[in-house]
Formats: sequence, C-alpha cells, structure tokens
Amino acid sequence: MTTERPAPPELSRLNPPALSPPSGFSHAVVATGSQVVFLAGQTALDTDGKVVGDSLPEQFERALANLLTALRAAGGTPADLARVTVYATDVADYRARAPELGRIWRRLAGRDYPAMAVVGTTGLWDEEALVELDGFAVLS
Repeated sequence: MTTERPAPPELSRLNPPALSPPSGFSHAVVATGSQVVFLAGQTALDTDGKVVGDSLPEQFERALANLLTALRAAGGTPADLARVTVYATDVADYRARAPELGRIWRRLAGRDYPAMAVVGTTGLWDEEALVELDGFAVLS
C-alpha cells in the first residue's frame, strides 16, 4: 500500500516595485498549502517560565527561538513562515537595533522573510518582556 504525499506548500514572496524596497520582510506572501499553523505569541521565556535576557537583542533571539521551536514541533521550518508580528515595548530601540536583530533573524530563520509588522505596545503579558513574536505558517 502506498500513500501519496500531498504537494509541498508554496509560498510566493511578492515585493511590488511600486512599494518601497523591503528590508527584513516581504510585502506579501501568497500561500498555497494544506495546513495552516497559528503560532502563539512567544517572549523570551525559558523552560522554567522566566524571562531571560536584559537587552532587546537577547530577548528577541530567545523569543524567535521559542517561536521556531513551536513551528518545528508542528512539522514546519522557518521557510514555512507566512506572517510574523513583532510586538515591541520600545519601537525606537527596535529600529535602532534593526541591523543586529536582522542578523539574529538570518542566523536562526534564514533569508526567506515572511510578511511582517512591528507593533509598539506599552506592555506585554510577561512584564519583564521587551518583545513578543507571533505568526502563522503554511505546511503541506
């Protein structure tokens, strides 16, 4: 008995020339696939439920790693991410550290950027958290 595997999902990243050139994100991601994985917001929590890292880059790295851990548990890879939203308690600090955060992203998730947004917020569920990431992915 053979079982046919469904075709892998296709994520087409679109960056129209009529929009400003993207840096570290895609303007649109068109997803064709059979399974959507919604990823809960992740902060820099360790396995004991404590926020680790004192700086935005440290917390961003842990939050992204946590998001990718949840994605991998669902059978996905960073290239399957279609959308990520970043919630930052200090958007000016996020903007100032964007090159460093971009290097962290590329090291952990590669260069297949999802559609992204950064949203400023006055606080997060975990009071010590400086950043939270959520998103969704499309898998076969």
